[in-house]
Amino acid sequence: MSFGIKLRVWGDYACFTRPEMKVERVSYDVMTPSAARGILEAIYWKPEICWVVDKIHVLKPIHFENIRRNEVSRKIPISKVTHTMSNSSSPLVQWIEEERQQRASLVLKDVDYVIEAHFHFTDKDPVKDAGKHLAIFERRVKKGQCFHRPYLGCREFPANFSWCDEIPPSPHQGDKDLGYMLYDIDFGNNMQARFFRAIMKDGVIDCSTETVS
Repeated sequence: MSFGIKLRVWGDYACFTRPEMKVERVSYDVMTPSAARGILEAIYWKPEICWVVDKIHVLKPIHFENIRRNEVSRKIPISKVTHTMSNSSSPLVQWIEEERQQRASLVLKDVDYVIEAHFHFTDKDPVKDAGKHLAIFERRVKKGQCFHRPYLGCREFPANFSWCDEIPPSPHQGDKDLGYMLYDIDFGNNMQARFFRAIMKDGVIDCSTETVS
């Protein structure tokens, strides 16, 4: 059995990076289901439930903007992390001045979405009290509480959020084929990427369609 919610999220900028763009970041036209799930988990995550995104409503026209950002050229090696974990006296640092590089990004500007989602129970909750989880999630949203600040694809693009009872009308009319879009990462299957054909119908993307690898 599943239990649904509606959450409105918006922000000045967003970047839902296409995985095929290796060097310069290029955003999808709209929010991906995996990014929507990440926002829900940032607000309320429990091992007893699993969030599933059903629909994404696009409430504003799609506008792109080119920007340049300072980024680091590499990550800290995992070997150095494990060494520091076993030897607390060993410093774990990365000097930004030595690793800084500028990268161009094609990002979304002035975005506004409504996420329709539901959760189902995992095998870690013997009680399965749906009302409790729904009440906690609604209370946290209305109070602006979250485990960490949700973001729109990249952490430097924070997401505002609010409880949604009635979905506003969308400026998009008709059907628009957005091509194949990342649905989510299957962490239980060797982190396999899963994709789906995103069709926006009157501003609504149905994420419950069959996914493909």
